Amino acid sequence: SFYHAAMSLLLALSDMPGHRPSPITAGGFVSGQTVVSGGELILLLSFRFYDKVLSLHEDPAAPVANPLLAFTLIKRLQSDWRNVVHSLEASENIQALKDGYEKVEQDLPAFEDLEGAARALMRLQDVYMLNVKGLARGVFQRVTGSDVTDLYSPRRIFSLTADDCFQVGKVAYDMGDYYHAIPWLEEAVSLFRGSYGEWKTEDEASLEDALDHLAFACFQAGNVSCALSLSREFLLYSPENKRMARNVLKYERLLAESPHQAVAEAVIQRPRVPHLRTRDTYEGLCQTLGSQPIHYQIPSLYCSYETNSSPYLLLQPIRKEIIHLEPYVALYHDFVSDSEAQKIRELAEPWLQRSVVASGEKQLQVEYRISKSAWLKDTVDPMLVTLDHRIAALTGLDVQPPYAEYLQVVNYGIGGHYEPHFDHATSPSSPLYRMKSGNRVATFMIYVSLALEGLGTEILNAALFWWNLHRSGEGDGDTLHAGCPVLVGDKWVANKWIHEYGQEFRRPCGSNPED
Repeated sequence: SFYHAAMSLLLALSDMPGHRPSPITAGGFVSGQTVVSGGELILLLSFRFYDKVLSLHEDPAAPVANPLLAFTLIKRLQSDWRNVVHSLEASENIQALKDGYEKVEQDLPAFEDLEGAARALMRLQDVYMLNVKGLARGVFQRVTGSDVTDLYSPRRIFSLTADDCFQVGKVAYDMGDYYHAIPWLEEAVSLFRGSYGEWKTEDEASLEDALDHLAFACFQAGNVSCALSLSREFLLYSPENKRMARNVLKYERLLAESPHQAVAEAVIQRPRVPHLRTRDTYEGLCQTLGSQPIHYQIPSLYCSYETNSSPYLLLQPIRKEIIHLEPYVALYHDFVSDSEAQKIRELAEPWLQRSVVASGEKQLQVEYRISKSAWLKDTVDPMLVTLDHRIAALTGLDVQPPYAEYLQVVNYGIGGHYEPHFDHATSPSSPLYRMKSGNRVATFMIYVSLALEGLGTEILNAALFWWNLHRSGEGDGDTLHAGCPVLVGDKWVANKWIHEYGQEFRRPCGSNPED
């Protein structure tokens, strides 16, 4: 929607007073061409920007797979285009440009979207140990010592600009997160140095801005020597800046008082989220990019054609693979067809909203779950009724409300993730109990995402099933699970959560209280 809103605005430029200018080169104006009016100048700037946005899409109808492209597209439409519209060149010329922008501004990305995209890049950087210098060049590499591993090879290498890197670094800087701010601001400074003197109307920052932020970030991180060097460089470009001159004197005094700081190298600790005690295990699993143990070497795990003694499945059994015993986890291959998966996505898309989690008696938006979700009643489409029948036949459980929840469809976009969590309620005050049908006894999760190339085994259209509770009704602590940050493209899943009540004779209690 962001893309199409921007295209309608940019295409409307051709209706503005004057005419569309001659072709533009990537660097600006055609060699030898003279701009004879302010109107032509802003048209040139607008169409140059139009070409930059178009270059981010090979297929406007398809999702943006590369997270760097996704971040850059959001930035072009949120920050860069606003800078063009409100630039000095625009303010001196046709009001129609600003009027057109204001008409579609509400459909363009907000700063919240840009900030979220920047945080997503930092999340990918952390979880997959991606090298920032590589990301700035458009490559996804994990560098550990002398080993370099390519995690994803995009069809087209797309490098970030100095201003792009600055915006990522500034988001971290504004949060006081200097661990992430410093490497991104360092890349911004390096790139700004290489292009110093070039004029780009759409840029929000400059070399001076990057030096200013990086110097203070270094100082906050304890690297006074670095802060002094960067501040002195800033004064070469802006010698009249009194604030920076005072900073230089301050840093010189600190180094004179503590000479060891001149050679001390600051070690900045990565910010850690207090609630996640299993971070190292979780990220280690994510870094395997979906690789699993060799199942055929474990005799107790097996594959079969499953009918569950149901007439519904006799003519078309489902291929079942037991992938874990304690806790019990079954994978059902090709559970839905391509057309059914597409239908689920299409039905959910208009209703997607930011996902929430249960916190006490409330439901909150949190950083450890970044996704959008929608709830689909089976009355929305007959296909959903068919899906419920199939789930009930496989599991032998009652999946009709109130004994089960409506189908929840979740979309994970750029860097979308869900850190380790349980599906069942772990507190008596959980909102799950408002349904008055007990806790979530089981989860049935269907993968309805688009297939992505080069990211290991695909389980598109497959489904996972596991029990969240022991037969005694106690929560199974071994069902802790997570959704790793989406490295490329987007991911869709559909969850059917089945509750305790209604299953008394379908999954009865065991004779052993420990079951």
